Amino acid sequence: MYKVLVFAGTTEGYEICRFLADHKIETKGFVATEYGSKSLTESEFLIVQTGRLDAAAMEETFLQEKPEMVLDATHPYAAEVTVNIRTACENTQTAYYRVLREAGEHEDRAVYVDSVQAAADYLDQTQGNVLLTTGSKELAGFTGMKDYQNRLYARVLSLPNVMKACAELGFEGKHLIGMQGPFSRELNAAMLRQYDCRYLVTKDTGKAGGFQDKIDAALECDAVPVIIGRPLKEEGMSVRECKRFLTEHFSLAHRPHITLLGIGMGSQKLLTVQGKNSLDQADLLIGARRMVDSVKRPGQDVFVEYRSQEIRDYIDAHPEYDNIVIVLSGDVGFYSGARKLLEVLCQDREDNTEIEIQCGISSVVYFMSQIGLSWDDAKIVSAHGRGCNLISHICYTEKVFSILGTSDGVAVLAEKLVKYGMGDVLLYVGENLSYENEKIFAKPASELTEYKGDPLSVICAVNENAGTRLETHGIRDEKFIRGKAPMTKEEVRTVSLSKLRLTADSVCYDVGAGTGSLSIEMALRAHQGQVWAIEKKEDAVELIHRNKVKFAADNLEIVEGLAPEALKDLPTPTHAFIGGSSGNLKEIVKLLLEKNPQVRIVINCITLETVSEALETAKEFGFEENEIVQLSAARSKAIGRYHMMMGENPIYIITLQNPGK
Repeated sequence: MYKVLVFAGTTEGYEICRFLADHKIETKGFVATEYGSKSLTESEFLIVQTGRLDAAAMEETFLQEKPEMVLDATHPYAAEVTVNIRTACENTQTAYYRVLREAGEHEDRAVYVDSVQAAADYLDQTQGNVLLTTGSKELAGFTGMKDYQNRLYARVLSLPNVMKACAELGFEGKHLIGMQGPFSRELNAAMLRQYDCRYLVTKDTGKAGGFQDKIDAALECDAVPVIIGRPLKEEGMSVRECKRFLTEHFSLAHRPHITLLGIGMGSQKLLTVQGKNSLDQADLLIGARRMVDSVKRPGQDVFVEYRSQEIRDYIDAHPEYDNIVIVLSGDVGFYSGARKLLEVLCQDREDNTEIEIQCGISSVVYFMSQIGLSWDDAKIVSAHGRGCNLISHICYTEKVFSILGTSDGVAVLAEKLVKYGMGDVLLYVGENLSYENEKIFAKPASELTEYKGDPLSVICAVNENAGTRLETHGIRDEKFIRGKAPMTKEEVRTVSLSKLRLTADSVCYDVGAGTGSLSIEMALRAHQGQVWAIEKKEDAVELIHRNKVKFAADNLEIVEGLAPEALKDLPTPTHAFIGGSSGNLKEIVKLLLEKNPQVRIVINCITLETVSEALETAKEFGFEENEIVQLSAARSKAIGRYHMMMGENPIYIITLQNPGK
């Protein structure tokens, strides 16, 4: 007893049989010929019966097997067989479902006819060679054409009885092509060119029958497609719809194979062999529009989407897809959406979904090879949609590769390099990598300050003077541009910065920044973070700007104003240094805690009154970490041949923080 009987003999029929057997549904598949039986492999859940059945035999089989349903996936042109199957189902009260092949995309340049005879009549009024792809059974209809033995080239199955029958009709030698499909667009085009054919005759066998590959090849070779329309106007469901129906009917578990595929920069020529094979076998292709358009196959189902949760929801809602490929630009491990996508796809899954990751060619590998530079010694970063202090990397590293993301990205970077005295840095620029409009060139930054390019771009900055600005802490006082504004001395800066415990990506406030000496050292230490210098005095603000340029502290932002008001619209801080509060210490600390309850605060106090205010503030807000260091430092001063120690003002360094939960 079988739950499903499938009348196959087509690609769609074979696919449905395999689908049912894979899900352990007892299935019997019917094929008319031995050739068809070779396309299916029997298993515990699939039995294949070879041979043609008439209407009576079908009725007898249905009564004997008592299946839950019969699926008719026969060829679109097997009209008589379809009528017999439907009639037998009606007579035995068996559920009948028609599985139809999707129609191909027709072109305006094609000629449409109703029958083989109509196609022959049309061609008889034309000149030029003709490639016939309708099969051996239809050849007799073309033998009434004038000079058919010289004009027509028939492509048929390479079976001995078929070849013999064709020869008896007068098709011989190079005019008889014995081959087994499927035939790609390239192979169809090669045949059209080989035999100098001006026409290609085909039936609309749908996407799975290679129809679109024939049409595309004909149009490519300036040959006219002559299309014989379908004999029946049927209603039914596609293979995808059938799989969905079967999944719901039998409550099948959805166990798709999902491939996350890196497709390189986008050109077909950069796909790996593994990637091409995966794309060829995919039921469904998912990805951003630019990416799916560059790699999709004719007739392939596509879902244009790049957001992870939406992709997960679509897959869950479409159980008819077994082999899904999600395409990602470049390599899946190089600034790719694969990481987030994997998290979402795997979350709360208890089924047997298979997820495979296939690498691609990353932009850094491709671009660096194009400009002839190694990348093993380069700093590799991305400024596309993320915070990245490129200036810092270029200051300290001779070779920096970065992905950009805006049309003015090159100009903005070049302008900053010039501003910080690095206009001689050589910028290699790559745009639309691997595409026909690819553009690669190299110029000094000083020549690119007004350049407008493509957002889809990368750069490699080569700085032969890298490392000359290696001071990141312990900078001597005389290195700073100084005015009348107060400056935190070198020894105090060193201890205060030590107490702050900055990380590379810290977000810091320097409240009452003065000349900006501590702001500069904070910015150089937190080189991939951000520092905000808040200062109320105009002359001090000007000094901070000048020191920012001198030390190329590109991640330092300067705010002229009085705290706490000047802090309200700033990003959430991880650290804050307070060197001057103008009597607003309690209000400043309150705002910092509102922004981040775990913010780490270091306060410098010179007067005892400020120390008292700081201790009261610490007590009021109940900081769990509350440390006070009193620092006294003295520097030597030469007086004649003697050196005397000159004391600096003693200072109190207070550290406050509530540890994170």
